[in-house]
Amino acid sequence: MAEENQAQEKQFSIQKIFTKDISFESPESPKIFTAKWEPAVDFNLGTNSVPLENSMFEVAITVTVTVKTDETTAYLVEATQAGIFSLAGFADEEMGPMLGSFCPNILFPYAREVISDLVAKGGFPQLLLAPVNFDALYAQHVQQAQQQSASKSTLN
Repeated sequence: MAEENQAQEKQFSIQKIFTKDISFESPESPKIFTAKWEPAVDFNLGTNSVPLENSMFEVAITVTVTVKTDETTAYLVEATQAGIFSLAGFADEEMGPMLGSFCPNILFPYAREVISDLVAKGGFPQLLLAPVNFDALYAQHVQQAQQQSASKSTLN
């Protein structure tokens, strides 16, 4: 009986956190440094999870930031921050929030640092990304999936 309880115990651990891909482009350098600095920031975020072996998952977040002054692109920076996570003993309904919210929450500060460092090394003013509410983003994703599923079933 004790062995059954231990087998069903939830286990979570971080195996590895790493930068999977980074890119920085400043197509108008050095001319952009002499222009008036009135940046417009476009921020995009994506998450992805892939099952590996033995209750292991790769979770990755991709952050893309494009900064323009007027219509000129000052810089475009993109980073994919990933991690390998071990998740065992979680019910199926718990795995979605773990992979879609909990793990990305762990990864985001690392991605935020990579983005900030790349922007500074590119010669631009520091860019600090605001915190992201991955719980709300995951809930929105689930709601959109349910709505799409409902609309497809009404069409058939």
